[in-house]
Amino acid sequence: MATDVQFAVSRIASINPATGEVLGELDSAGPAEVRAAVARARAAQPDWVAWGVRNRISVVRRFQQLILRRKTDVARRITQESGKPQVEALITEVLVVLDAARFLIEHGFALLRDEPLAHGNLAVKTKLGHILREPYGVIGIISPWNYPFSTPATEVLAALVAGNAVVLKPSELAPLIALELQRLMREAGVPNEVFQVLPGDGATGAALMQSDIDKIVFTGSVGTGRRIAHMAAERLLPVVLELGGKDPMLVLDDADVDSASSGAIWGAFVNAGQTCLSIERCYVHRSVQSDFIDACVTKTRKLRVGNGLDPATEIGPMIHERQVRIVEAHVEDARQRGAQVLEGGARLRELGPTYFAPTILAGVDHSMRIMREETFGPVLPIMAFDDDAEAVRLANDSEYGLGASVWTGNHARGQRLARQIQAGTVMVNDAISCFSISEAPHGGMKASGLGRMHGRWGLEEMVRLKYVDVDLVPKMKKVWWFGYGREFSLEAESFLDVLFARPLRHRMRAAMRASGALWRRKL
Repeated sequence: MATDVQFAVSRIASINPATGEVLGELDSAGPAEVRAAVARARAAQPDWVAWGVRNRISVVRRFQQLILRRKTDVARRITQESGKPQVEALITEVLVVLDAARFLIEHGFALLRDEPLAHGNLAVKTKLGHILREPYGVIGIISPWNYPFSTPATEVLAALVAGNAVVLKPSELAPLIALELQRLMREAGVPNEVFQVLPGDGATGAALMQSDIDKIVFTGSVGTGRRIAHMAAERLLPVVLELGGKDPMLVLDDADVDSASSGAIWGAFVNAGQTCLSIERCYVHRSVQSDFIDACVTKTRKLRVGNGLDPATEIGPMIHERQVRIVEAHVEDARQRGAQVLEGGARLRELGPTYFAPTILAGVDHSMRIMREETFGPVLPIMAFDDDAEAVRLANDSEYGLGASVWTGNHARGQRLARQIQAGTVMVNDAISCFSISEAPHGGMKASGLGRMHGRWGLEEMVRLKYVDVDLVPKMKKVWWFGYGREFSLEAESFLDVLFARPLRHRMRAAMRASGALWRRKL
């Protein structure tokens, strides 16, 4: 690795994917700059803890109101940098952040306060225990480009309320909205050193991983997540990893086809399919497959693709040329292996190089990349199944396990199948919106990651648990202290019977035999 002296400052450019316009250029933070930022954060963090939870929540309340007043401007900035329709920026990013703040305002104090811990063991009834939740110190966050505001903001808010300082490395494809987040946080009252944003590329992220942080929270690809986990393991650095998915949608024979087809095209095409919780595999009962496909194709043809700043636009551009090439490769692989392209399947070059037509595929199977690898684009592949058991088997036939959905007219049936699907979240008759439920945990299993974000579980990820035990009889020598002997061995055996023997009369007899342990001589 190059030394700091040799490190050549690189520059990153934020580009509007709809127009190709350069929105801004920034210097990438180098290793020395990263270390300095973390050092500043560490020095400032004790004072931030001293503010107390209620004062930190007051800052979150001010931040929430700032976002609410500037919601249109924030959404427009998100759209300019990510390409998604402005209304999507409002409902999938701004709304999510406002509600995450609401959750912390309402519940943060109760969830972080000391928790009394009762003792069931008779031998330790003279003790008083508490669980303390203490901040890690400095938390590093590496956030993605697809939700460049809501993903980092929800994580930063939880970390700050818990008393941590935060150093955020946003995606090099969307750094400007992260800097806007920093400005809003500081305007709300977060001290400058307590929350810092370091724009940069992969080298900046690697430098953050190697710096003196206390925990890393990463959202991104499986490959990068594995590298981060390996680096973290070398120093036993705690991690939270959200690594994407290949979410299945199961449409049962009793599903409402009109509703399910509308849910399918939104779930597959929202944010141009660039969503970790996107519907990337659609399994439909053979008896309703034809009607379902016809409905999806008809509705897809009505979708309006264009610049996200146009209020009529429903699907914007993809973020970058290399992401479009992945989608093209997956569609072409499926086509060569026998899949039928019923709608779309190609770029809309008349709009620009990163626009890809919303695509419906039929006749797919699990030999195709489109059904096994994360596509992250506006493609809905549809495959038939014959019964519930086959549907569950197909859903679970994936290395991913982030989210899933079951569509049915029978809630009990949907919940029964949901219990059998290997995913961090399973929705019945909806998809993706679980991310906006601030009380619900977000995260996956298998290759989709480790740990949870959002809600009580996301807040718990931002603290270390400490158990404090106070003995209320400090002058009494404990019965288990030294001064062993044959009699104490017999008394100890009897004491175990006191605690666990059945029936009650056996326990009472054992209590008489064990009582001598209270009076024996101890060192």
